[in-house]
Amino acid sequence: MNASMKPVDIALALLVVLVWGVNFVVIKAGVAEVPPLLLGALRFLAAALPAVFFFRAPRLPLATYLAYGLTIAFGQFAFLFTAIHVGMPSGLASLVLQSQAFFTMLFAAVWLKESWRPSQLAGLVLAAGGLGLIGTAHGVSMPLAGFILTVAAACSWAAGNIVSRTLSRNGPVNLLAFVVWASLVPPLPFLAMSLLIEGPAAIADALGHFSLRSAGAVMYLGWGATLLGYGLWARLMSRYPANQVAAFPLLVPLVGLSAGWLVYGEALQPVHWIGGALLMLGLGVNLFGTRLMARLRSAA
Repeated sequence: MNASMKPVDIALALLVVLVWGVNFVVIKAGVAEVPPLLLGALRFLAAALPAVFFFRAPRLPLATYLAYGLTIAFGQFAFLFTAIHVGMPSGLASLVLQSQAFFTMLFAAVWLKESWRPSQLAGLVLAAGGLGLIGTAHGVSMPLAGFILTVAAACSWAAGNIVSRTLSRNGPVNLLAFVVWASLVPPLPFLAMSLLIEGPAAIADALGHFSLRSAGAVMYLGWGATLLGYGLWARLMSRYPANQVAAFPLLVPLVGLSAGWLVYGEALQPVHWIGGALLMLGLGVNLFGTRLMARLRSAA
């Protein structure tokens, strides 16, 4: 945390961490009753409606809305919801998904021609080792398909981050309004894929037996994780430099792992903890390594 952040904003940042961390056990509850692709469609319908009637759409190219909606929304959550549906532990999913930071770095080097600092390369190596360890420990408690789908979700999130980095080219953008209007994009591909893969019978059965638990999951995912989470995050990003708030998402897996253990009794193997520690260490080196080395050199 940075001392220059106001206490109320620190509290809001921690609220975002809590909301996004609990998000994973809510997904698990949702896919237990609703097919994952249908759940994705309902999530973004809830995020978009009725919010689009209260926000003016930012003046951005249609291609930007489509690219963001198909990557960070449709791609990420189609893979993530399906991963948890096929047995990926919710807490472990919250951890593996953080690898998006390094896929973002890789994609930025390819598409935006961004160069890497030594600390970023070191962090990438540590994180890759951690992911490798987690991936080797697949079995009954973590199916390999669930792990691969979660990594694919991280890649989709990273691709969406590249789209987000291009937003500033169009001048100041109301990020919450952009998220709301971009949420109109994923419901159609989600519904199309749900019809194709899950089938009309499964859709009809889920909607015909739609319970309060299902409704609560949709509302939490659409209003809590999407609108509240991204809305508060946009407020923080608009008030402080990115490097002052970038460390907070490192706490999301802590909440996700704790929630998965408390709600579902998810117990990880030692290799999962070791791999997770390497992954989080890599994230920490990526975020703070350059500043730490600069301080050490100045102290010397």
